[in-house]
Amino acid sequence: MSGGAGVAPVRVRHAVFLPPFGELADPRRCAALAASAEEHGWDGFFLWDHVLRPDPPMAVADPWVTLAAVAVATERIRLGPMITPIVRRRPQKLAREVTTLDQLSGGRLILGLGLGVDTGRELSGFGELVDPLERGDLLDEGIELLRAMWSGERVEHHGEHFVADGVVLLPRPTQLPYPPIWMAARTTAARPLRRAARQAGLFVIEVDAESLSGMLELIRSERGTLDGYDVAAVRHGGIDASAYETAGVTWWMTDVAPGVPAADVSAMVAAGPPS
Repeated sequence: MSGGAGVAPVRVRHAVFLPPFGELADPRRCAALAASAEEHGWDGFFLWDHVLRPDPPMAVADPWVTLAAVAVATERIRLGPMITPIVRRRPQKLAREVTTLDQLSGGRLILGLGLGVDTGRELSGFGELVDPLERGDLLDEGIELLRAMWSGERVEHHGEHFVADGVVLLPRPTQLPYPPIWMAARTTAARPLRRAARQAGLFVIEVDAESLSGMLELIRSERGTLDGYDVAAVRHGGIDASAYETAGVTWWMTDVAPGVPAADVSAMVAAGPPS
């Protein structure tokens, strides 16, 4: 954790963070970009998890299938979806995908989870829950169920949103008890931050450095320490990186806007992480 009284600074890691839209909707192209990222010193390769880009309509790749191609094309870098909303997933299917991708990558998966957004009506257009409080309840129940299913033990769960009636899911993930989970948060609201405090990391979206400091104070009060806790933020051009690193950022996610030509993305990746 950078900054913070009594906390030794650690190396801030850098990841490529891409929307698999347009020209990047080709899984082979993303796999080649990930191999280049590994070659040029990046620490991670993460993909947006969306199902629609409607204005105007764009090609969209499934991030989980694409990440399988990324896992095969690389050996070192961390990878994962940022973020997957459980509201449009079935936990048993997601549990299987997490375990399979963690095994395929040799234990390099980081799982981003969150409420999701209705951008482009990717929730309302398919009849999913849109009320944020209901989605929060579903997310909490879904995380609890996922953790139970990754245990390899018999699961009895009869909740408001999900059922697992005496099931055992094997094998277990490579990373035990399960891969690191980063929870997404856009605001300083207490509920998502307490949720994030129970997991391995926080992925902040459109949050300034001052707000991030306050968010991490709440998480520290919940956890007792931020040692070993990851904090990821999106790095845009012109951002004051030092302020964020002082606040506590441990991962920078360098992204591009949807629709940027693949050649431009390839050049960015080949240039290596920002200094």
